[in-house]
Amino acid sequence: MSHNVSLTFDGDRAYVALDRPDKHNGLTLDMLRELVRVAGVIGKRSDIRAVILSGNGPSFSSGLDVAKAMGNPLDVVRSFVPLPWRGTNTFQEACWAWRRLPQPVIAVVHGRCYGGGLQIALAADFRFATPDSEFSVMEAKHGLIPDMTGAATLSRLVGIDKALLLTMTADPVDAPYAERIGLVTEVTADPLAAAEKLADRIAARSPHAVASAKKLFDRSWQASVRRTLAVERATQLPLIIRQALDSDKKQK
Repeated sequence: MSHNVSLTFDGDRAYVALDRPDKHNGLTLDMLRELVRVAGVIGKRSDIRAVILSGNGPSFSSGLDVAKAMGNPLDVVRSFVPLPWRGTNTFQEACWAWRRLPQPVIAVVHGRCYGGGLQIALAADFRFATPDSEFSVMEAKHGLIPDMTGAATLSRLVGIDKALLLTMTADPVDAPYAERIGLVTEVTADPLAAAEKLADRIAARSPHAVASAKKLFDRSWQASVRRTLAVERATQLPLIIRQALDSDKKQK
């Protein structure tokens, strides 16, 4: 069962696509688990030199499908608990699994790239986006914070003032602005072609050097990821509890 995530191989490339186009690739818990599984499959393939991550339909992803996810609150709670040997929960691993891969991961973005969808794109090593793409750290609209590794990835890409601005306002920003602040690697009319061209350039280098470069920067860039993700969970949990209590009061 695909759980709305497709995986195809073409030569030395893996193509992963979010595949719930009628919902702008709104993320379900099954999709998050499938992303983790698919990343694990790719990680076992030494012949794969690059991963291209995209979304089918009108958008890369509109973020977590909150209504669908909250249809099973117990499943959300289980998914929020981190696995001790990884230091991530299901929400976080759906993003960070791409950082764990030795291969470079290139996100191809179009349409909406919001919330959890944005955090998946930020966990890629590179992001190519169409000029009409829109980006939003939209969790504040739901009284929450980004908790799918967004704190770790934003801190590596933009300054703290821009990270706070995006997070506190939850305002959507356009692709040129995203490129200017470092959220996007490049804005281009054909992001897939740009991603494939970059994949070709990287494939011409030693796969061991490429994997080692990725590991080097991930392990040495600013604060430890494990610490950042633990803080992320600890900060989010009271907000989730508050939202649940407020919802319960409204129902009464």
